[in-house]
Amino acid sequence: MAQSINITELNLPQLEMLKNQLDQEVEFLSTSIAQLKVVQTKYVEAKDCLNVLNKSNEDGISLCRPGWSAMMYVPGKLHDVEHVLIDVGTGYYVEKTAEDAKDFFKRKIDFLTKQMEKIQPALQEKHAMKQAVMEMMSQKIQQLTALGAAQATAKA
Repeated sequence: MAQSINITELNLPQLEMLKNQLDQEVEFLSTSIAQLKVVQTKYVEAKDCLNVLNKSNEDGISLCRPGWSAMMYVPGKLHDVEHVLIDVGTGYYVEKTAEDAKDFFKRKIDFLTKQMEKIQPALQEKHAMKQAVMEMMSQKIQQLTALGAAQATAKA
């Protein structure tokens, strides 16, 4: 359970530690969202590829990209545009109809979208907390600077 901290009671080293922790959390959440977007884009691309499969290009010559990460295309003949093999993870492939595959990809895209929507508010909250800590650090530095100047003036 999260613990509430009054940042006005923290000294500069404690504020710095809190800022560093928030930096790490922001980085983690940002990276998580970026990774989810990459996977989501791949599912969108796969779903889009299914949209071009139809009877008119069956038995025709086609250029296929073998895998998501490959940057080459190879010529191929499509003998069956009604069934496809989809990667369901950890090296397993399942044969599905093109329509079932579209539904599968849609569910995956929707799931990833929901996950990103869950993470986004936490990321915004961490950004706001980090901003508040940085402002408090600035105020503490100004107070210390003013105190040092006042002490120097008093000694003179």
